[in-house]
Amino acid sequence: DVGLLKNDEPFTNLLTQGMVLKDGSKMSKSKGNTVDPQELIDTYGADTARLFMMFAAPPEQSLEWADSGVEGAHRFLRRLWKAVYDHIELGSVAAYSSGELNADLKNLRRQLHLTIEKVADDYGRRHSFNTAISSVMELMNALAKIEGSDETTRQVRQEVLQNAALLLSPIVPHICQALWAELCPNTHILEAAWPVADQSAMEQDTIEYVIQVNGKLRGSITVAKSTAKDELEKLALEQPCVQKYIEDNMSVRKVIVVPNKLINVVVG
Repeated sequence: DVGLLKNDEPFTNLLTQGMVLKDGSKMSKSKGNTVDPQELIDTYGADTARLFMMFAAPPEQSLEWADSGVEGAHRFLRRLWKAVYDHIELGSVAAYSSGELNADLKNLRRQLHLTIEKVADDYGRRHSFNTAISSVMELMNALAKIEGSDETTRQVRQEVLQNAALLLSPIVPHICQALWAELCPNTHILEAAWPVADQSAMEQDTIEYVIQVNGKLRGSITVAKSTAKDELEKLALEQPCVQKYIEDNMSVRKVIVVPNKLINVVVG
């Protein structure tokens, strides 16, 4: 850019990482406020140390060191470990590939594949490692709410756990390989293909419409994706939050339906 080189610069973007702070000050040997990483590794392991540092702040911002944050990262990895071992204690099962699913399992698979898509973008384009980790944490929270030990539920759980291990493996390689060895015996996580989001799994059967009265939010309804416009108008007018205004001697002038988003009832 300043004319010092005849050829183009060999990169398209510069990421300047932030500093690690302790009690608001930059860590420095002269200040005596450094943290010995070996003590952290001896107590929690290298994977916990990496997870905490990647999760605590975006790479371009400064990271405020907090022991409580390290403990939180360790607790999450323990929950992940327990989820895998609770699952494999019921016996081996293949990851879900096809078949009828109930609403809860459909929603879980949708969140899984949205997470796969988001984490790939966080790693590859945005370099936003903290949000990638956060997305996997949210996925594991959703998995924890799923009950049942029937074959289909276990297949979906297997799919979620396999992909969670893959998505975290760049940051938590040792634990993820150990879990992968249990989930997929006789294979290595480094040889596994990076997950690709299933577009069909991300489609929704239902849509939530926001209901407005004269442009102000009054409620919402969840309907089938295929619901026709006239049926949406009828459903909106039947809602108590809309009936309240009609009963106050106000007439409905028109109903505006914005597909897949909102229904605005204009009264006056």
